[in-house]
Amino acid sequence: MLHFHASGSDINQRARALAWSRRFCLAAMIFVCSAACATSEPFSAERFEALQAENALILVDIHADWCPTCAKQQSALDAFEAEHPDLALHRLLVDFDQQKEWVKHFKAPRQSTLILFRGTEQKWFSVAETRPDAIAAAITAAATP
Repeated sequence: MLHFHASGSDINQRARALAWSRRFCLAAMIFVCSAACATSEPFSAERFEALQAENALILVDIHADWCPTCAKQQSALDAFEAEHPDLALHRLLVDFDQQKEWVKHFKAPRQSTLILFRGTEQKWFSVAETRPDAIAAAITAAATP
């Protein structure tokens, strides 16, 4: 019969190493997913106007990194895009904290405001909507000519 003997400090050291390993793997998975899922681009007036001229489907996302509602919206939008890879939706992120002139321009009362355009026509305006089915329905309706 084999007996294994390890000191309490050895076991604690192994447990800490395993915990760090798990945290590292989780962080790596989150990083890879966020890089793969991130399909939005920073808002600029030039890009917005060019997309409008193309009659493109544009989602202006008034976003703050610290906003939990914005994070839920990003999740719903990423899932929608993953399910509809052929839909040309252009997501333009307005930084709520750094681009106040555009927050005012779009009349966004707060972060987590989503505004959907087909070209120059505004199709949908929503504040704090996080239900994936509601977001998907709005985008699908605007995508249909």
